[in-house]
Amino acid sequence: MRKGEQTRRHIVLKSAELFNQKGYAGCSMNDIMEATGLQKGAIYRNFKSKDEIALEAFDYAIDTVSQHYSEEIFHANTVLEKISAFFNVYEDVINNPPIKGGCPLLNTAVDSDDTNSLLREKALRAFHTFLNMIEEIIEEGIQNGELKPNIDTKAVASFIVAIFEGSIMASKLERDNKHIAYSKQQILHYLFMLQTDGYI
Repeated sequence: MRKGEQTRRHIVLKSAELFNQKGYAGCSMNDIMEATGLQKGAIYRNFKSKDEIALEAFDYAIDTVSQHYSEEIFHANTVLEKISAFFNVYEDVINNPPIKGGCPLLNTAVDSDDTNSLLREKALRAFHTFLNMIEEIIEEGIQNGELKPNIDTKAVASFIVAIFEGSIMASKLERDNKHIAYSKQQILHYLFMLQTDGYI
């Protein structure tokens, strides 16, 4: 990797952590300079604006989290194991999240909702990708005979994602991983019920 590419990657990596912890509006170019150890000129030689850094940093953050999901799911076989894998990635969200600051999708969705339309669009696409990933796992479970055939896959996927992201928020707010553990337990129980007869 050439020096220019290394510098650009360094800016993106440090900025991804910074934006994920302080939010887009809460970060200034001075913050980015301090985090990267670079002067303003060096940053502007690689990026035109804070917006451009934020957009690329978000992509990097989402790619990093997705890689963690893929690695965890690789070892899973059943629907319950695959859904459990997502929670496993964030089981120690307080001390050891994939990206410092928690979930970049959750943080960016909240931070950019009324402030940055470009970031909001990226967050929305990432959200839909996440939803589709969960829905595909549920559909695969139906096809494999693990889950009942009359399940509303879109509703179940939405429910799982909402619980997952909400538990990250609650754990971050209270600085206690217990909410991730509680939610994982309840989601797995819910999916177990979808495997049995008589569930409405």
